[in-house]
Amino acid sequence: MSEPVIEVYLLKSRDSLAGAASEYANGRFDNCPNRAYYACFQAAVAALLREGIRPPGQTARWGHDFVQARFVGDLINRRGLYPAAIRDALFRGMELRQTADYRTERVSAIQASRQVARARAFVDAVAAKGVPKR
Repeated sequence: MSEPVIEVYLLKSRDSLAGAASEYANGRFDNCPNRAYYACFQAAVAALLREGIRPPGQTARWGHDFVQARFVGDLINRRGLYPAAIRDALFRGMELRQTADYRTERVSAIQASRQVARARAFVDAVAAKGVPKR
């Protein structure tokens, strides 16, 4: 995959992370998990592209289950490219996002703060690998 496409996903992940931090800072704790999750998701897509992993099928759409399974299964567990400490960021982020978006439960300040921290660690780990130079 071309470097510009990977860079776009990394930039999107940074923007989503900034959005999550802004939502947290402004006390919008139910909005925070959405942006934090997508920061991780977009960074994971960039990481998968960098390693030559593409979505299956002709639609080439990045499904959430596919991204989570391939990032954790291939890039962390099999290849050891990322720290085990970020292994659950996508799964936990999606769970909290679904709670915030689809349930009557409210996200607490502590939950939102922890999710932003997980997302920051995730995005930073992916960004640290950079864009491949050819």
